Amino acid sequence: MNKSTNQSIKPITTKINKEGNLEIGGCDLTELANKYSTPLYVIDEITLRTICKEYKKAFKEYEKVNMMYASKAFMSTAIAKIINSEGFGFDAVSGGEIYTVYKAGIDMSKVLFNGNNKSYDELELALELGVGRFSVDNFFELALLNEIAKNKNKKVSILLRITPGIECHTHEYIQTGHLDSKFGFDLTQIPEAMELIQEQYTNLIPRGFHAHIGSQIFETKIYEDEVELLIKEMALIKDKFGIIFDEVNIGGGLGVKYTNEEYPPSVFEIGKLIIKTLNKALKKYSLKPPVLYLEPGRSIISTAGVTLYTVGSSKQVPHGTKYWAVDGGMADNPRPSMYQAKYKAQVANKPCDENLQKVTIAGKFCESGDILIKDINLPELEEGDVLCIFNTGAYNYSMASNYNRFQKPAAVLVNNSQSDIIINRETLDDLISHDVIPNRLD
Repeated sequence: MNKSTNQSIKPITTKINKEGNLEIGGCDLTELANKYSTPLYVIDEITLRTICKEYKKAFKEYEKVNMMYASKAFMSTAIAKIINSEGFGFDAVSGGEIYTVYKAGIDMSKVLFNGNNKSYDELELALELGVGRFSVDNFFELALLNEIAKNKNKKVSILLRITPGIECHTHEYIQTGHLDSKFGFDLTQIPEAMELIQEQYTNLIPRGFHAHIGSQIFETKIYEDEVELLIKEMALIKDKFGIIFDEVNIGGGLGVKYTNEEYPPSVFEIGKLIIKTLNKALKKYSLKPPVLYLEPGRSIISTAGVTLYTVGSSKQVPHGTKYWAVDGGMADNPRPSMYQAKYKAQVANKPCDENLQKVTIAGKFCESGDILIKDINLPELEEGDVLCIFNTGAYNYSMASNYNRFQKPAAVLVNNSQSDIIINRETLDDLISHDVIPNRLD
């Protein structure tokens, strides 16, 4: 089975250049750090486009496939442009993500709106901008969406998001398919939801089911279980209500390789497995092939991204840990603090140095838990070194904060020795731009 990009820790254009420095997309990382300052998010366009093409190739044997990028992993107008040009739609989970896609000039019929507590304003915005699908999560949303659609004299195509009761062995915070979850209708609630749609919520057009079984998934068997269950439920809908669902959304969640000890399945492996299982289930339940939606996010953008930091202070604990601090940390990458996430890194200005020592990379924020990497072997560090942490394309910028009133980093896109800003670094004035001092305090 062919390897795919999600099985690589580094962007595929990573190499050591003639100056002896790390290079990605033809750009020397130390030069990027000097030009744009640090912390700096760097996205390799070739790696991003390659994984998109791999997904399309992996599922080409099934005629009706809609690839939907899970925007929450990393979203900006430039990223939306690239993803769209590779033939993907967008799974959006907020009005902000929807608006970003819209401002990038994307056909909004290619957008699916997902989420467990969509507001009135968000639903109204989505309808006004022409979002193509709504993944309805609960009874409250059924009523609210129907009300808004009725007021606007519109019919809305929906998927019912269900909790399939399938538990993947990832961190408990990123398991979304097991029964005790905030997401989706329980299977026992489906008949009531369908009755409401048929009898009361007539501005909603049910098109199929949507399920998502988690994130950073390494197990392949659970995809088989999910597909089998969804097709079975579609057959039950046909038998009980006489409605033939023509769409099924199986979510995303494929894992990526953050460390040498991790071995995620390839895109091609899960593609073959899902198509085989789907065809078998369709035959078993005598159903016609539906449109298959997939929502990869992390596995699309993660490997394409790295984060650059500048090394600063150090501390040697007597008979203990050697700490080196960088100029970023938990505000630009909260995953180590939240999920105990692990990463690999190299020193961009001396990647070939073999005089290694075990150190811990600390952030600069006022939290003891602000540790980016524990116990990593790196060349002897010095103030001013540029540290490159790999596989930070997903859930780093998108989860970044202004903790400690820190400015969010810039992001650049690299390709063919060219670098372009795609997100400007926040300024100090940006930080206070929404602050208001009441007149009575003057």
